[in-house]
Parts: sequence; C-alpha cells; structure tokens
Amino acid sequence: MNFNYDIIVVGAGHAGCEAATAAANLGSKTLLITMDMNKIAQMSCNPAVGGIAKGQIVREIDALGGQMGIVSDKTAIQFRMLNRSKGPAMWSPRVQSDRVKFIETWREIIENTPNLAMWQDMVTELIFEGHRVTGVKTRMGVEFNANAVVLTNGTFLNGLIHVGKVQIGGGRIGEQASYGMSEQLRDFGFKTDRMKTGTPVRIDARTVDFSLLEEQKGDDDFHKFSYLPDVQRTLEQRSCWITYTSEEVHEALREGLDESPLYNGQIKSIGPRYCPSIETKIVTFSDKTSHQLFLEPEGVNTHEFYLNGFSSSLPLQTQLKALQLVPAFRNVHIFRPGYAIEYDFFDPTQLEATLETKMVKNLFFAGQINGTTGYEEAAGQGLIAGINAHINCHGGSPFTLRRDEAYIGVLIDDLITKGVDEPYRMFTSRAEYRILLRQDNADERLTEKGYELGLAKTERLNFYHQKVENVRKIKEFTKNFSVKADRINPYLESIGTAPLKQGVKLVDLLSRPHIDLQIMAKEIGPLRDLLDTITDRKEEVIESADIKIKYSGYIKREQIIADKITRLEDISIKDRFNYNEIQSLSTEARHKLTRINPETIAQAGRIPGVSPNDISVLLVLLGR
Repeated sequence: MNFNYDIIVVGAGHAGCEAATAAANLGSKTLLITMDMNKIAQMSCNPAVGGIAKGQIVREIDALGGQMGIVSDKTAIQFRMLNRSKGPAMWSPRVQSDRVKFIETWREIIENTPNLAMWQDMVTELIFEGHRVTGVKTRMGVEFNANAVVLTNGTFLNGLIHVGKVQIGGGRIGEQASYGMSEQLRDFGFKTDRMKTGTPVRIDARTVDFSLLEEQKGDDDFHKFSYLPDVQRTLEQRSCWITYTSEEVHEALREGLDESPLYNGQIKSIGPRYCPSIETKIVTFSDKTSHQLFLEPEGVNTHEFYLNGFSSSLPLQTQLKALQLVPAFRNVHIFRPGYAIEYDFFDPTQLEATLETKMVKNLFFAGQINGTTGYEEAAGQGLIAGINAHINCHGGSPFTLRRDEAYIGVLIDDLITKGVDEPYRMFTSRAEYRILLRQDNADERLTEKGYELGLAKTERLNFYHQKVENVRKIKEFTKNFSVKADRINPYLESIGTAPLKQGVKLVDLLSRPHIDLQIMAKEIGPLRDLLDTITDRKEEVIESADIKIKYSGYIKREQIIADKITRLEDISIKDRFNYNEIQSLSTEARHKLTRINPETIAQAGRIPGVSPNDISVLLVLLGR
C-alpha cells in the first residue's frame, strides 16, 4: 500500500468526514484514519441533525458543496422547521435521523469519493520536522507521510466515561480512548484542558406505554437541508413523543446526588450550561416541579429510543428508579444508561481563521478538539479545515468566512478570538447579522464561493442561478403590478385585514402579515400564471421571494451595518505591532492582543478585554 498522502485526517466523526471528502473532492490525495470503520460519522449523542442555528450551519455546508445536508435528508425519519412562529431569521431546520443508515450513507460516500482512502488504526503520534507536521504514527507501528494533517479526535483524547462511581476509559461507551497525542502536543507547547459532556439513557420502546405520551409529528412539506433537487427525504417518517418528570422523579434523583460524579468531585471539568444533565436541572432549577422529556426514535427498524432531556451520569440504579416513576416508563427496560465523558481539548485561540495551528505549519484542528459540541459545529469546522489543508498543499488563497457571510464564520471567529470556557454551541443570538444569515439563503451566500473553490459542482451552480432568476422575476412582477382596491377588498375583509382605500402595488400589499404570494395567487390571475411557470423547486422559490419582499427593509438596514463593519475587517494588523511596547493600551489589551495576534482591527475589537479606546489607539497608530 501507499504510505504517502497529501492530507491525513485523523478521526472519522462529523468533522473528519467533511474534512476528508472536501480535501479529496478538491483533488488532494487523502487518507482518513479511524479506530472503527463501522462507526463512521457515528451519532454519539442524539440521533438528530440541525436545530436552532445548527440547521443554518448544515445548509451552509451543503451550499459550499459539503455532504452533511445530503446525508441528513437521505436518512431523515422526521423533519421539522423550528421557530416558524417567529421571523425567518430564526427558522431552523432539524431532522431525526436513522442512526444506522446515517453511518451507512456516509460510508458509501467516502468509499466512492475519488482520491480518498481509509485506514483502521489509532494514531498515537504526530511526525514533525521543526515546526511543520509531516505525518503520523499509529499504534500498529505504521508511519504515514503527508503534507498536511487534520486532527478531528472528538471526545477520544484521554476520554474517561462516568456512570456513578464507575469510571471507564473510552471515547464513547464501548469504544476505547486515544492516548499519546495530547501528551505530545502538550510537550510541544500547546495549551490543553479538559471538558465534559454527557448523553441520556437509551430505552426499549417495547416497554413504553405510548398511550401516556404526547405525540409530536414532523412537518409534511417541501423543506429539507440540501439545495440539490434530486436529494429527497424518502424514509418512513416517525413521530417523537413528549412527557414530563415530576417532583417524585426529582426526589429519586436527589437521593443519588452523593454518588453523582458532578457533585462528589469525581468530575472536575466543565460541561455545557445550555444542555444540562437531569441532576444539574433539579439542583439549578430547584423551584421547578417538572422538566420536559422527548422520546426520539433511533431509526425505522429498531426499538431503540433516545430520551432527550435525561442526560445523566448518576448511578445506573438511580437512573432506572427515577425513570420508572414516570408513568409511561413504569415498566421500562433500558439498553444502556446515560453517562458523562471527560476528554482533552485544545485552546482554539491557538488557531488561525483557517483552523491551521499557529505553532505548527500544516496542522489543522477541527471539531470537539477545539472545545465545541454538536455534530453541526464539528462538520462546519471540518469542511473549512479540509479546504484549507488542500490549499496549503496545492496553493491558493486561504479560505475563510466572515461573520456576515455565514454562521460557520461566526463559529470560527468566536473560537479563535474569544476562546472557550465551556463546550461551545452555536445559537442564533451569537450572530449579530442573523437577518442576513437565514437558512433559506445559504445558497445565495455561499454557492458561488463553493464553485470557485471547486467543491460545488456546475449542476449545483446552475440550480442556484435558476432559483435566483425565478425569484427576480417574482419580485419584479410585484413591484410593477397594481392591485385595485375594489377587486381585492372583499378578500381582505374576509380574512379580517383592513381594506384598501386606493390601489397599490402588489409589493406593498405583500408587506402585510398573513398575506403571501400563494394567497395572492388565488386572487390574482397574472400572478398565478407567473408562479405556474416555475416547475423546479417552486415552493422554495416562492418562500424565498416572500421573505425578500416582506423583510426587505430589515435586510437592507442590516446589510448597511455589516458593510460598515466589513471596512474594519479590511484593515490588516497581523504582525504589525509589538503590543507589549504600546503603553497607551490597557494592560489586559496588551496581553490579549499579543496572545491572539488578530488578523484585522475588527477581530481585535471582538477580543474580550480589548476596549473601544484600545481600538482607537491602534487606529491612530495606523494613521487613520
């Protein structure tokens, strides 16, 4: 076999799969190394993709030419568009996935991607030449050479699993941890620390009384993740189910707190605030008498269900006793208990915006190794790391995304600028330009970028251009078509909205709540005729046009703000100053600016501890 590659990707989770396929599809000879080829892109926690802000990331991955959206659509067993009651900036797609088919679909993609090979083994050591990585060594004693290495180790670096007082070395339940690499990188000078995450109990659905649960069905409409028309959701759709804990359940949990690794000092690392364990909930929110639980299917051909909301590291008997006090789970059998896991991560401020490490050339980090949590955050990082690893090997300008261009840009900028003190999860609130970064327009923001890279193919670009042209035609029609008051008023009065006093352009009427293009097409023949000419992705085109028309004022205003900030993004300051010598900067600013060495004035302004006055000092020194 060949031991020389352009790029080696270590770890075949969501970050690793995106990194490897991106690099290979761009033309790099790529090797993906994983400890278990049967668990590629394993959904270690909940069997779902997307959600608040995360769904936007998946659509961005797809628009750039990545794979997660395609795999998620093909393996979806329930689709929901979250936050539909709010404005479109908050809409977020989410699917329940068939866990087994998700793995199978990803493996099929990897095995059929040109330039991509796999190797099953544990990487224990990196090979360096000075401050440049040149390959890896494995536990089997094999050495692979490469021009670039992408580390996507997930929770496997010195992973330690907790169930009550029981501690098991492992990266996931039933899988061994990875040892050696953390120590090597720490000795090299990298700053590392520990984080904690957890996962809930898995339940046998045959022992659940579903008559005592509230059914939650998915959406039955055109929405999906991938912008490619031929990628569809075809699997049988399954429901999720809702129930609640009670004070009786909480009391049973409290009885086991003295054996909880979270409260007896066994776990010392920090976990996510926004996705707390059930024991954390009953302590932090002690005034609440119940907490919501979601019972989610793991696939179309399994009785295994995931109990979302019941993440725990309590002893097995405590978990089971508490569960059986929920009426629907009175006779429950579990496949495995919830558990917590501690693992090593590396301070992401040690990375460039390309996700290349500052300390070692051609070494990239992506995913939970950077202190993030979530499949989607990992996949987004993996895609960017894979692209830039390829660019490092073959030439070209570094590929990065600004905060006004993508949630992926927000994610990476937050990591490299602010660092992390808890597992990082994306929220819409983290994005200051979320009206621009909607799930419906990720193709508009990123398809051409993906095409210029060579990752998005011509077919995808053509579909995008076709959509843009159809939206343009609709917008142009609404600007020019006049609606007569006497013609439309009977309908307006029938739906309880104010009648017109005089004729208006259709675009003005569409700005009203509860009035959209589909509704108006029933009343206006020429509009109906125009919409009928759209044969490909008609619903998607109409929704896109509706959003642009209704929210045009908000979109324009936010774009103006983004453009102003972008000017500061164009003022490069990397390696321009010896910050320790600038006494007019605050002490904290000197320290933070030296450590981060920001690329631009705008990035410097986002560093915690760097004040507007500090930025003014830098601008004066630049002569601005």
